[in-house]
Amino acid sequence: MGTSITRRRRQELIIGVGLLAVLALLPLPIHDVYTRNLIIITVLFAGLAQAWNVLGGYCGQISLSHALYFGVGAYVSTLLLTRAGIPPTIGMFAGGALAGLMALLVGWPCFRLSGHYYAIATVVVGEIGFLLALNWDWIGGATGINIPYRRAIGDSWLWLQFRIDKLPYHYAALAFAAAAWLVAWKIEGSRWGFVWRAVKDDPVAARSLAVRIFPSKMAAAAISGALTGIGGAIYAQYVGYIDPDSVLYGQLSILIPLPAVLGGVGTLWGPLVGAAVLIPLSELTRSYLGGSGRGVDLMIYGALIVLVALARPQGLASLVGVRVRAPAGADDAATA
Repeated sequence: MGTSITRRRRQELIIGVGLLAVLALLPLPIHDVYTRNLIIITVLFAGLAQAWNVLGGYCGQISLSHALYFGVGAYVSTLLLTRAGIPPTIGMFAGGALAGLMALLVGWPCFRLSGHYYAIATVVVGEIGFLLALNWDWIGGATGINIPYRRAIGDSWLWLQFRIDKLPYHYAALAFAAAAWLVAWKIEGSRWGFVWRAVKDDPVAARSLAVRIFPSKMAAAAISGALTGIGGAIYAQYVGYIDPDSVLYGQLSILIPLPAVLGGVGTLWGPLVGAAVLIPLSELTRSYLGGSGRGVDLMIYGALIVLVALARPQGLASLVGVRVRAPAGADDAATA
């Protein structure tokens, strides 16, 4: 059994490297700005969904406050750039660290709740963060913050600024998504992954086997929040402007987990498959149907999501034979 698991994990890693190479080459023959933007946003949200999957998929904590961590990463890296002149490549890690700390602060009281009570509490926390940022003049308030282009420096990877060519942002988003996937891959085969699945499946049974429930949830929250904060910092540099309505709004807390939910919660490939379908679908329906002013794009988008959820409750990843259950040995996590 151990040999088969090792072989499967090695195969997953090889497939992941191959897919990374394909995604790296994908935008090269494409010169249309809209299509390139669509690819960048899709890759970025694949990484964000994978970050949410660490907490919501593997640990079973349905968080609806990830817009808060996304916004913290965006604001911290931007403020360090505009106020202290610190490059975003450094600021994004500071933003990720603070977002991880914020996830711990949110988890400390909220993990004492369970089920829908926990989900509702995270919604409230996210809205509090949005309102605070909206009325906090020191960080720009409702006006937001423009990220200046430093002409003296020119295009630079250190400063993540590229005036004309947006292709480098694709590789920044791809590096983030690859890192999130690698973290999830590592977690799946680790003791943490087994413990988190035990907590997700039956907390009472896990506690009876000496699993420390609360610290396990806090660890998952810190990793998930930190990754989401780094994604928010990359997004801020890509768009060049942030405000509460763009990086802290409540719908973002739904959009981040949606690819993982539709692709397959608690699976390695689910967030990627879900993002590859949902993000282009969302952008294309809004582009071609959103101009009607009657919400036709949202109706079609929502109807397709419902149909997919009804037809494939295990997630879209199950269509290609991706495993949707925990690996053998997960039930014995507590004894590891």
